[in-house]
Amino acid sequence: MKRMRIVDCLKSDIPIDDCIVAGWVRTKRESKENIFIEINDGSCLSNLQVVVGVGDSSFDIAQRLHTGASVYIQGSLVPSPAVGQTWELKPNIITVFGDADPESYPLQKKRHSFEFLREIAHLRPRTNTMGAIMRIRNQVSYAIHTFFQQKGFLYVHTPIITTSDCEGAGEMFQVTTLDLHNLPMVNGAIDYTKDFFGAKAALTVSGQLEGELLAMALGDIYTFGPTFRAENSNTTRHLSEFWMVEPEMAFATLEDDCSLAEEFLRFIFKWVLEKCQEDMQFFNERIKPGIIQNLELIVNSSFEIVTYTEAIEKLLQSKESFEFPVHWGMDLQTEHERWLTEKYFKKPIIVIHYPKTIKAFYMKLNDDNNTVRAMDVLVPGVGEIIGGSEREDRYDVLITRMKEMGLAPDDYWWYMDIRKFGSAPHAGFGLGFERAIQFITGMQNIRDVIPFPRTPGNARF
Repeated sequence: MKRMRIVDCLKSDIPIDDCIVAGWVRTKRESKENIFIEINDGSCLSNLQVVVGVGDSSFDIAQRLHTGASVYIQGSLVPSPAVGQTWELKPNIITVFGDADPESYPLQKKRHSFEFLREIAHLRPRTNTMGAIMRIRNQVSYAIHTFFQQKGFLYVHTPIITTSDCEGAGEMFQVTTLDLHNLPMVNGAIDYTKDFFGAKAALTVSGQLEGELLAMALGDIYTFGPTFRAENSNTTRHLSEFWMVEPEMAFATLEDDCSLAEEFLRFIFKWVLEKCQEDMQFFNERIKPGIIQNLELIVNSSFEIVTYTEAIEKLLQSKESFEFPVHWGMDLQTEHERWLTEKYFKKPIIVIHYPKTIKAFYMKLNDDNNTVRAMDVLVPGVGEIIGGSEREDRYDVLITRMKEMGLAPDDYWWYMDIRKFGSAPHAGFGLGFERAIQFITGMQNIRDVIPFPRTPGNARF
């Protein structure tokens, strides 16, 4: 006898005489003749209804079941006379593996606020919303690997612990085994040669620098892993631990980067629309009406390429009262990005050639000496979703840029070496995985699209 997932039961074309289903009780109600139990195993949004008659051998067990209990049911899948469902399960044997006390079990048959659910993150995966998010995360992850594998990219693994700051912002989590109550000192400073790695180390903010090294030997590569930022931001768009997708192409330019980013977004959004129809319909109805239409717009649109200077000009001409005044040299804010995509172009755009003063040291300097070959992909509803650039492949120019940014080139000698030995044009971008899931689902807070969020003041569960 084969155990079946609920999603397979509900999609069955024929009745099944003998099957086993395991899951958790979502709801239970009783009538004079039957007990109706809805169970879910996480494989889909819909529940499977189990109908236990008064004279059935499993009636006594069914009577004592409560929401949250885990059950193992052997029975028959039969057509359901109820409106809105095709199948129901008639049990022969119900085995209870774990009861749930109805007085203390916090998840009941009602809507709970997302704020409350964050306080019980160990149980919130059992909710409809979090279950749908986890299935979409799974499918988007699969789509990301599928896209790059089909294009011949090599999946690589870059270090989580690093001694370099990729972004140059210094907002990093330090990693140390030193006794904080008895630090080794030399000349009035902490002696990090005594630390575990023999140097000051931190959790990585990006795998890009190492990704560039690998691209200069292996061709097109991509990373997909956790990154960490010690940014004290308690906003709906920031996490302290999150996942990043970072492809890097050898012998590639900014134009190649823009083309890859556009194709990539179209691919994963189309994948979600095709593979997650039930879950996407749930988000479209319950969370943010119009998100399916928004994804379809992106899948079916050609992305407009606009220079940063052109974008600033259009914002200045708009006469809009922005919270952040517009001027050349500023970093575009979400309100500016959304105006450009939603009110002016009314579709996704790619903004290129940003001022060098607001971008990272590794972005290739343009001939004007004021802008870099950077790009940001902006989409309606959220603004920036991808950031990338052609990398600076000229040794002398990169040295100058690092010094301008207050970085010590000697600390990055290994990164500089690929500009000395067989340097080549290369380009890449980064996609914040949780930002993408937040955009796809329409969820307002990024803490609700990751199972166990890490944010300032919170590392529970």
